[in-house]
Amino acid sequence: MVNQQRAWLDEEPIVIAVREVSYDPLEDTAQSLKQPYSIWRRRRLLLAFLMLVLSIGCIFVGVQLISSALPTRTVYIVTENQSIINADGIAPFFSPEVQYWEEDILRWAEEYDLDPNLIATIMQIESCGDPMAGSPAGAQGLFQVMPFHFAQGEVMQDPDTNAKRGMLYLLEGLTYFEGNLPYAVAGYNGGHGTVARGYHMWADETRRYYYWAMGIYQDALTGQSTSDRLNEWLANGGSILCSQAAQTQRSLNTNS
Repeated sequence: MVNQQRAWLDEEPIVIAVREVSYDPLEDTAQSLKQPYSIWRRRRLLLAFLMLVLSIGCIFVGVQLISSALPTRTVYIVTENQSIINADGIAPFFSPEVQYWEEDILRWAEEYDLDPNLIATIMQIESCGDPMAGSPAGAQGLFQVMPFHFAQGEVMQDPDTNAKRGMLYLLEGLTYFEGNLPYAVAGYNGGHGTVARGYHMWADETRRYYYWAMGIYQDALTGQSTSDRLNEWLANGGSILCSQAAQTQRSLNTNS
């Protein structure tokens, strides 16, 4: 036993090579950066791409919906080289209360470079020729102009002043809509900004206004002696407005 132990002690020791290993976290980070993209980064890029595609699709669909909701009736475009002014007079089918103002309408048409039949159409459905007309919303006069359109000290019911502010607002609409007359007419009632948002955003009042005004004006443009659209307007409450206008005009004639 002693001899075996001595033999074991006399053996050459076995040398085991040991390699020193050190951990460097910066080296691991550098190695990870060499990878093209990690899984989470690829997922984020894919999600961003899908969101971009979805946004473009929503914009496209929105534009199509707005376009499809716009009126498809005849559009009259006013340009510098195309005059629609009829200086001979207004159409014979306008109510007597509007015919009362014919000379003034022709004068305003020349002053503001507008078709007198267009001016007569606006007057017809706004006040039927009543210079003292007022609305619950505060609109005043022949062309039912809102008070904030007037300068300080101006008399809102004065026919010339009222026509000036009304026609300037109508011209503003023609400029805003690049000569698109139906939109300018609708904007006269509903506001240019609201009308520009699309037909589906128009109030019912504005839609009716557009229907009456463009139908009456189209009859005037085509030289009709009568207007079914005007008669329809009269039957739907317009006659009440005209009765009030006739009473005001009789009062004006008595006082003059």
